[in-house]
Amino acid sequence: MMETVLDSTTTQTYYEEEDCSSLIRNLVSERTLVIASNRGPVTFHKDDRGELQVQRGSGGLVTALTGVTQHTEARWIACAQTEEDRTWSEGWLPSENPDEKVWMKFITPTATEYEGYYGAISNPLLWFLQHSMWDIFREPTIDRAVWEHWDQGYVAVNMQFAQAIAEQIASAPTRALIMLQDYHLYLTPYFIRYQFRPKAKYTLAHFIHIPWPGAEDWGFLPAKMRQAILEGLCAVDVLGVQTREDGLNLLRTCESYLHGAHVSFKRGKVWYRNHATHVRDFPISIDVHGLRQLAETPEVDDYRHQLLERHGEQKIILRTDRIEPSKNIVRGFQAFDEMLELHPEHRGKVKFLAMLVPSRLEVEKYGAYLDELMGAAGRVNAKYGDTEWEPIRVLVGENYLRAIAGLQIYNALLVNSIADGMNLVAKEGPIVNRRDGVLILSEHTGAYQQLGSGALIVSPLDVYATAEAMHQALIMPAEERRERSERLRSLIEREDIVDWLCQQLHTIIKLDL
Repeated sequence: MMETVLDSTTTQTYYEEEDCSSLIRNLVSERTLVIASNRGPVTFHKDDRGELQVQRGSGGLVTALTGVTQHTEARWIACAQTEEDRTWSEGWLPSENPDEKVWMKFITPTATEYEGYYGAISNPLLWFLQHSMWDIFREPTIDRAVWEHWDQGYVAVNMQFAQAIAEQIASAPTRALIMLQDYHLYLTPYFIRYQFRPKAKYTLAHFIHIPWPGAEDWGFLPAKMRQAILEGLCAVDVLGVQTREDGLNLLRTCESYLHGAHVSFKRGKVWYRNHATHVRDFPISIDVHGLRQLAETPEVDDYRHQLLERHGEQKIILRTDRIEPSKNIVRGFQAFDEMLELHPEHRGKVKFLAMLVPSRLEVEKYGAYLDELMGAAGRVNAKYGDTEWEPIRVLVGENYLRAIAGLQIYNALLVNSIADGMNLVAKEGPIVNRRDGVLILSEHTGAYQQLGSGALIVSPLDVYATAEAMHQALIMPAEERRERSERLRSLIEREDIVDWLCQQLHTIIKLDL
């Protein structure tokens, strides 16, 4: 069974597992699937004995896309991340599952090319732009060095991706379905369609995992860069974004800056260079089944017991995030401070547990933000703490199993991001939580579109309202907590990572692409 909801720019179809499997089989049996992403599903490295080892990537994206390989062979193209990747180069990936067949090709840009493509343009230029994080009175300054990184890095690596994909299109035994991933590959579709011009038939799909801001933000990017990005994206057949608002922003950006383009907001379509690009929102989600299995492992159980031994006598407000300014961690601590000031009955009875993962600390702004958030936590602890109670506990380090254990025991989960393409923590928490914990959710996350009805919604800049939401979450009656938790779980289970993939395939079939 499946349920379909339509509006002027969106088609969403929610599939049960057997329907989705059938859809995948029917489509990919007639297609050659080619996936392209900055990082691949595996990396190679040598162990202490010098033997080659394969490390599988984690996360829902890899799970969803490799799940397709249960029904068809797939070809995956990505940048080499290790010297062993470069040496291995290409071939069939080893797998314990005989039904999983993935042919992998690593492209091998030079260190200078990769630094320009990834370290200078993708991050931080495009990432900061698309999260509305530019302080335009001070940064960025797009000087000659940035332009060199653009030409010799971002353009060059996108060209390498395009060439590798064009070769796969030409050699494919059936029509190729190309699934490009994220902001690293904005130029690749243009090079495929208009420079390499494969003679074989193919379908280009591109999914953008991060937010797409308003047209006014894109107006600060130099016209040459902006034009190249929009031309690249309007060379695809199906362009996927996280939310309806992202899709509208993208259409407005094309209308404002892509001269010669005809934009239909009603149909969610851009017509450019005699080619139609269909813009749709496909909210990404999590692997619900896989997460629940992981949450029941002995390792997670051990971490949960450790956390309960240290903090179990107190109610827990939890956040688990990468350390980056867009996550709005400092204002979360300030809101906790405000709550303790306004509602002193919580003092000594609540612990704010922050599990933070280092991210891009080589970028100056990220390193400075770590210092800033640690200072903010320290001030709250100095103001309210004593020998028996530490109001905020900050745990820094990449430990996913410990984070899952934390998600199992929160009373309130704070997700107050300034900008987030989706924020999967907001979906992981309700699935594994054992306390009917309350989700406090920023209206500027992609997850808000799906989960708003079950969460307490806050503006990310409103510290006072966030403090009051924390208080409300802690005193909420058990029946309301349970009703909200069940609603969130139902929404997430219905629209999981497999459904995200099936929505895209359904759109391709419906549009006859």
